[in-house]
Amino acid sequence: MVAGLRALLTITAGGLLMTLFTLVGGLTVFLSSRRQQQLLLPLIALAAGSLLGGALFHMLPQGIAALPPHRVGGYLAAGFTVFLGLEQLLRWHHGHRQQASAVQPVALLVLLGDALHNFVGGLGIASTYLINPAAGVAAWLAAAAHELPQELGDYGVLVHSGWRPAQALRWNFIAGLSFPIGGLLAWLLAGSLPLPALVLFAAGNFLYIAASDLVPEIKTQATASQSAQTLGWFAAGLLLLWLLAVAEL
Repeated sequence: MVAGLRALLTITAGGLLMTLFTLVGGLTVFLSSRRQQQLLLPLIALAAGSLLGGALFHMLPQGIAALPPHRVGGYLAAGFTVFLGLEQLLRWHHGHRQQASAVQPVALLVLLGDALHNFVGGLGIASTYLINPAAGVAAWLAAAAHELPQELGDYGVLVHSGWRPAQALRWNFIAGLSFPIGGLLAWLLAGSLPLPALVLFAAGNFLYIAASDLVPEIKTQATASQSAQTLGWFAAGLLLLWLLAVAEL
């Protein structure tokens, strides 16, 4: 396992760079709405393929190498189920508050969910890196591919909820800081944390996001051309992460 100063610097740099992706929403001021829509679906498709590739080709093999099969499946299922439960809770709370009050809580819920997701992502990806640096880099790339369209969407929700653009960017950035915090926690507690379990838990999170949130967005295209394009970007994400896995061998 890698737990020295070099690992600390790498985890910190990767976490801060991931946090900077929260500011990508500010770039939308230079793009028309039509151009934003043209870019969004390919990014979502690429992210879906990358997340699946990161989970299946990098994180899952690390867990299999360290744990017995029944525990591998258990931690993977836990990661998937916990994030399903979190999303259900946020959706229920949002609907309940809308009925009880005129105040729209969606902006705060987006930030809360994003902060928790980033924290667990930072914890899991740093844990992957500490076990196998190459696999950790691949997992980071998969997460980065997901962050770009997600942060664009989060920024849009915040602005649509009535927040000023600068305010939306500032709070989105603050929520993104939970990613390097999770990474630093993984490094500090590397000797006592169940790292393979965290890797598999994060892989379950990757699988849930790809299968539940992203794939449904890209499989309902109106034309054959659009369907082929999104399938191509999805396959490109898978291929990229597979090639990175092959390069590790």
